[in-house]
Amino acid sequence: MLHRKSLKDQIVRDFDAMSPQLQQAARYVLENPQDVALMSMRRLARNAGLQPATMTRLAKFLGLKGYDDIRAHYAAAIRTHADGFAARAMGQQTGNPGGQSEAASHSEAGVLAYEMLQSRAAQIARLSEARSLASLQAAADHLGRARRIYVLGMRSCHSVAWHFHYVMTLLGEKTEHLDGPAGTGADGLLRAREGDVLLVISINPYTQYSLELAAMAREKAMTVIAITDSEVSPFVAISEVAILCATESQSFFHTLAPALAVSEVLCGLLAASDRQAALEALQRADRHLDALHIYSNTMPQRRV
Repeated sequence: MLHRKSLKDQIVRDFDAMSPQLQQAARYVLENPQDVALMSMRRLARNAGLQPATMTRLAKFLGLKGYDDIRAHYAAAIRTHADGFAARAMGQQTGNPGGQSEAASHSEAGVLAYEMLQSRAAQIARLSEARSLASLQAAADHLGRARRIYVLGMRSCHSVAWHFHYVMTLLGEKTEHLDGPAGTGADGLLRAREGDVLLVISINPYTQYSLELAAMAREKAMTVIAITDSEVSPFVAISEVAILCATESQSFFHTLAPALAVSEVLCGLLAASDRQAALEALQRADRHLDALHIYSNTMPQRRV
């Protein structure tokens, strides 16, 4: 039987050769490994918006006998990390009364809220795994060395880009948010050059504008850092470092909580790299904001 990593690598390697339906199934498998291990094929297919037969076809495409082989790979990984969130979830599904009673005590809306919050906690927790931590540190190293950081996030990802840019403005003048009025956002790259970094945030469906600006950044010999959602995201191939964040949600909308967590961590790492300079910059910001009476004087002082 293939090792789980080998199966994932095979899915990523063969992704472009798949039909659109198989790509949709493959993406769901890559982005929801715990669901693959815990759910039946029918439920997983329903959550992915596909017919169960598509999951079977994906397994056949990968050279496996059937979907149960895919599920077995991911279940084995959960058993290897038996103290993780997914293992606890498996215990709940197989009759753990503690986990079931906690959710069952809520109303229908309460159950959804409970499931959403548990899912967010697990998604953010996965960012502390070794691979993600290495990507976060590598990204912070590139950002720390950059002459200038250009930040891009379109549509829903705008909030993540703005958060990173806003926090960084409190630390200095190193970032530029590519979000100009009247369609002038790309003008910010006019003076960009080698030694600069583009931090781009984009999730499926990926905006063409973000892809075009990332390609332009590469042509300018800039370093591209991506916060994106999948090993098969088009931003992985064009980025020096790609930080992968889960986006799946039990609601109608993608979650951006893990991506925002990444933004916070990157800002924290950059501030910690020169703590004294960060303290001085924040003190200057505090004096400026105090002079403008931005915040109520009844609020406690921020502790750095």
